[in-house]
Amino acid sequence: MSRAMVGLMAGMALGFAAYFGGFWAFVLVLGLGAAGLVVGRLVEGDLEPGDFVRRRDRQERIRDDRRRARGDWQR
Repeated sequence: MSRAMVGLMAGMALGFAAYFGGFWAFVLVLGLGAAGLVVGRLVEGDLEPGDFVRRRDRQERIRDDRRRARGDWQR
């Protein structure tokens, strides 16, 4: 199935939810669709859980280590 067809079906589902259920049904369908997309990408292997975690670069770790060594590290 092409991406255009998937987009069409998602748009129609959101349209029906908004028309028949109102704003909160639209938000619910949108949220569940986004959650389903993330889970589907995780299962397919296109997305990894580590992609949601911010990684610190090496320079930031060095600055943190220097602050700890000076004693001005805030806990």
